[in-house]
Amino acid sequence: MPADALALALGAAVLHALWNVLLARTRDPQAATAAAFCMAVAIFAPVAAARWRVEVGAWKYIAGSAAFELAYVLLLSAAYAAAPLSVFYPIARGLAPVLVLVVAVAALGAATSWNQALGVCAVGAGILLVRGRRPDRAATAFGLSIAATIAGYTLIDNTGVTLADPLAYLEAVMVGPALVTAAVVAVRRGAPALRAGFRLETLLIAPLTLAPYALALYALRLAPAAPVAAVRETSVVFVTVLAAVMLKEHVSAWRAAGAASVVVGVVLLVV
Repeated sequence: MPADALALALGAAVLHALWNVLLARTRDPQAATAAAFCMAVAIFAPVAAARWRVEVGAWKYIAGSAAFELAYVLLLSAAYAAAPLSVFYPIARGLAPVLVLVVAVAALGAATSWNQALGVCAVGAGILLVRGRRPDRAATAFGLSIAATIAGYTLIDNTGVTLADPLAYLEAVMVGPALVTAAVVAVRRGAPALRAGFRLETLLIAPLTLAPYALALYALRLAPAAPVAAVRETSVVFVTVLAAVMLKEHVSAWRAAGAASVVVGVVLLVV
């Protein structure tokens, strides 16, 4: 893997971990998440417009992906306020590629390998370690649910992004979820709660929510998809460290080992 591609993929992993930690530590994670995605869509709009290329056939994939992204953002914002990030994030990020593999093999007739079988085992062991001796039921439920949404939009985007410019595709997918998430917060919590989410802090976080995907796109121009995907999943380790340092979450040696096992499993799934 070329050094520049490795740097881009690692940057994507770090930024993905960072924006999750930053949103999780805000005063009102649900309002901050809605505001951050709305501002991110606005910030990236000029770039998407300049690069606009969306074929007619892409719109059904955009609609399907947007539905999963909406569920993803709503679940994520709720999870921040209800569960430890160092528990649900590794479960979500680690289990998602396993679900993608299962669907690809069971429904799409894709072939599998011993490496992938070992990867599934490593991810499973990692998830058990991350959950700990006294599993957090809320964190586990959020992790499983978020993993399902990630797997859903991943399977759809695999085809959809081939029919559009990647950045234009991302913008088209995320506009709806961003606006609906904001509307949900306004209806449930009131307009003042939503307005409170539009802070300088959130504005600084906003570009980070979509930047990792952009970095990954550039990495894919320089290296094959498998190693890029594997490096990106090191975000699990970065989140574990950042959650301990910035969120003061208790991260035991077992939980840290579980996060590392999840990363090893994902690497085995994609090599």
